[in-house]
Amino acid sequence: MDGTPRVLVGYATAAGSTAGIAERIAGTLRARGCDVVCRPVGPDLDPAGFDAVVVGSAVHNMAWLRPALDFLDRLLASGGTPVWCFSVGGVSPNGPITRWMTSGEVDKVERGFPAAFRRREHRFFGGVVEMKGLPLWGRAFWRLIGGRPGDHRDWPAIEGWAQQIAAALPSPSGAGPTEGHTASDA
Repeated sequence: MDGTPRVLVGYATAAGSTAGIAERIAGTLRARGCDVVCRPVGPDLDPAGFDAVVVGSAVHNMAWLRPALDFLDRLLASGGTPVWCFSVGGVSPNGPITRWMTSGEVDKVERGFPAAFRRREHRFFGGVVEMKGLPLWGRAFWRLIGGRPGDHRDWPAIEGWAQQIAAALPSPSGAGPTEGHTASDA
């Protein structure tokens, strides 16, 4: 092994926002010297053989999509690989509907995770909001609570988080964080 951390970035997306975020995370990890595989989570994706996993899902009705939850079950069965999670919703936690992203709401999403599943960190990011196809009442409600259509992904925050992950990654030998970084960098 050459000392390069091998990282799986897996995702479940509904309309593409989560895939875009996963690809940006993967690109940032590659730029930090990691060997990265970025793919949708499905029954054929095996988490074995990776030094770390970053997995994300779109959030619908305060829950991850089923393929991502199934993948967490497989991660749990595969053992002690460090895992970072991210969730993607219609609004940014720093946007006008921040009050909805309380720790209680985070807990609601995480209650859907397998009971014994442990993650290093779980971040929420805004996604893309499309109004097309929403019924009139849905569009009215969205605007009433301060929502707006468009791309709410905070690319600097996403890249910054991916850099924190890269700094905290264990080396393949298990000797600790990747070269040049200490655990306190994360």
